[in-house]
Amino acid sequence: EYEKVKDRVLVHERFTEMMQYLRERIEKGQDVVLLGSGDPLFFGIGRRLLREFGPEKVEILPDLSSMQVAAAKAGIPWDDAFFMSLHGGPIEGQRRQLPYDLEHIPALLNRYKKIVILTDSEYNPKRIANALKDKLPFSTAFYVCQKMGYPDEKVEKLTLEDASERDFQEPNLVIIIKEDEHYRDTIFGLTEEDITHKRGLITKDEIRAVSIHKLRLPYEGVLWDIGAGSGAVSIEAAKLSLFLKVYAIEKDPEMIETLRENINILGTPNIEIIETEAPQDLDQLPPPDRVFIGGSGGRLREIIEKVSEVMKEGVVVINLSRIELIKEAMDALTKEGFQVDISQVSVSRGSDLGGLTYLKALNPVFILRGQR
Repeated sequence: EYEKVKDRVLVHERFTEMMQYLRERIEKGQDVVLLGSGDPLFFGIGRRLLREFGPEKVEILPDLSSMQVAAAKAGIPWDDAFFMSLHGGPIEGQRRQLPYDLEHIPALLNRYKKIVILTDSEYNPKRIANALKDKLPFSTAFYVCQKMGYPDEKVEKLTLEDASERDFQEPNLVIIIKEDEHYRDTIFGLTEEDITHKRGLITKDEIRAVSIHKLRLPYEGVLWDIGAGSGAVSIEAAKLSLFLKVYAIEKDPEMIETLRENINILGTPNIEIIETEAPQDLDQLPPPDRVFIGGSGGRLREIIEKVSEVMKEGVVVINLSRIELIKEAMDALTKEGFQVDISQVSVSRGSDLGGLTYLKALNPVFILRGQR
């Protein structure tokens, strides 16, 4: 195929050997050509080469990417698509860390409506379809694009059910399109009716809105929700950004089951349930950027001390309805070097009385915030 240069083509079986060969030649000032398919800077080898050797020593000559070819063959505009890779990388047995996984696809698809996924032998179309077929509350078109650029390339439009039962030629990629334009998920503003809860144990809508505002959530980071209960705060926060990792910490087995149910129904894969009584085991978790304390089990001061120990800077928000705990919380936060502010939120809701509307007051809640 490369008749003019076949005596100068070297094939490496191992990625690490190839990189070592390139490194040795570059250090000697020799020119080396690395042959790759598609666009090296689009989920390709280009990123690694630039990181290893720098842009001054690497020249990229791109071709069409497999994703671009697949979209053309399927007759799908791709300028509005979300592109992601589930490809584990070139080193066998060492899957690279990826920003997204299978569990993120429903939320991404709902948000972006069109997703193109680079696959591999482990995260293949069959596995993707199986992961999605019972979890999507809307209809989809599922395209499997096989061997793009080869003489026997093939594009098939399938149902999730059909794709979940078939094997496909490699290499391949998947295009998924959300077809149900009437389905709209809620990013922020879930109601108490949207979230399963028992015995009225849920952070009320208005209180939740203020609490999340006070947290000043980052786009990417770690949130601890201590005393997560049914998960109202965890879920509302998690929906704001898939890059926010939420640890919902709860000790009550009944609450944990409800929390797990809500996570599955409301599609928040970036929440991880931690079954423990805070402050136990908190130091085993990644340090938080934000902490919400909705329940303390009588161990508020201990929890604040542990949070202070592991969080160098960030925001702590505590919701309290008992007056006796306010001074304890403020003193503990101040002692640990937090700048403290406090708000009281009083909510009255309209209620019917003989065909007329009157306002019925809910119990006021004190919202403390510590920042440092």
